[in-house]
Amino acid sequence: MRFCSLGSGSTGNATLIEARGSTRTTRVLVDCGFSLRELETRALRAGVALADIDAVFVTHEHGDHVGCALGLARRHGVPLLMSRGTYRALGEPEAPQIVFVRDGAALAVGELELWPYTVPHDAREPLQVTLTDGALRLGLLTDAGVATPHLLRQLRACHALLLECNHDRALLAASSYPALLKARIGGRLGHLANDVAADILAACEPGRLRHLVAAHLSERNNTPLLAASTLAAVLGTRHDDIVVADPLAGFGWLDLV
Repeated sequence: MRFCSLGSGSTGNATLIEARGSTRTTRVLVDCGFSLRELETRALRAGVALADIDAVFVTHEHGDHVGCALGLARRHGVPLLMSRGTYRALGEPEAPQIVFVRDGAALAVGELELWPYTVPHDAREPLQVTLTDGALRLGLLTDAGVATPHLLRQLRACHALLLECNHDRALLAASSYPALLKARIGGRLGHLANDVAADILAACEPGRLRHLVAAHLSERNNTPLLAASTLAAVLGTRHDDIVVADPLAGFGWLDLV
């Protein structure tokens, strides 16, 4: 199994996961928060054609995550996996194939098994997901305001983790954002601060991890150095050992073997 990011930030998010079996390769895209043309450009940069994607898991209805999901489904017949709440928040759109997923109910997509789980965020029914090829597990967590016991249970057995480090509390407090926006971002249904991400990492058996990625960084209220240094302190390693997803470039393929 391997994974890469096509971009991660307030301007758009998409994570591509690939598992190779004896007879086929499975590709799942988690979120596609870009225009269809931009997504195609980014996917081709990773060596993948959109028509070769087996499913898209939509975590929630916010534009930087749902993006061109409906256009992708209609053009290439790619199944969309989402909660019923997300579907309703999108206006119950028509698409060739929409598969409803829910917390705790596993779903097989080719060589991969997906485990959706609920998170606290200001969306209708947001879900994040872990994926396994039967041997190794990848956990994805962005767009959550706080850590919950349920969330932590989903991530403890992961061998790789893509973890939101949205903001530094001091930078957010000093920013020019309106007070209401600051409260939303830093609230229980907002986004993870660096120190909360570090607490999540510490609770998730970090010694098991083979890859750790800091993702969904705010361009105004965080820096790659701050995010990486905060996570590195938990692992007892250097900040440059932490992969930081770039809003524009994401990051290249990371093998999980």
